[in-house]
Amino acid sequence: MHETSRLSVCVIAHDLASDQIATVHYAQRSWTPQPAWTIPGGKVDPGEEIHLAAARELYEECGLIAASESLRLVHTLQARQGWDGKGGFVLFAFAVTEFSGRLANMEPDKHLDVRWSPATRLPAPMFPTSRRAVEVHLRGGPAFSTFGWDAATLRDMEEV
Repeated sequence: MHETSRLSVCVIAHDLASDQIATVHYAQRSWTPQPAWTIPGGKVDPGEEIHLAAARELYEECGLIAASESLRLVHTLQARQGWDGKGGFVLFAFAVTEFSGRLANMEPDKHLDVRWSPATRLPAPMFPTSRRAVEVHLRGGPAFSTFGWDAATLRDMEEV
């Protein structure tokens, strides 16, 4: 059987003045055994441009508004297994430092909380793919990585 890759996005909304990043606390779902932290993001709709999906997800999840042209692609990650157990996905991680709006829990049916978190002390447990995207952004690279293809990253998944 051939797996089809799916596209997803996340946005590292980085307030440089306070060196904090917008984080989202997902409630327990069928695909995560406990609540877990992440950064705003989600699936790219069919026919949707990736950078527009990122700006949309940032607003839909936490109320921050960023012009799609201000988003900077900082990392691409190919995950072997998706959040729903239906195959792999490709995550495009964007960073943005210019945005408006007030951080708010826009989806209280899905999220327990949203908050500004110190960039160097992310809350735990955090989705490993989100944690990696933030770490890579703060280090300035690499531009591409994979997740879930070896035993070490499979252990990371057990944290969430």
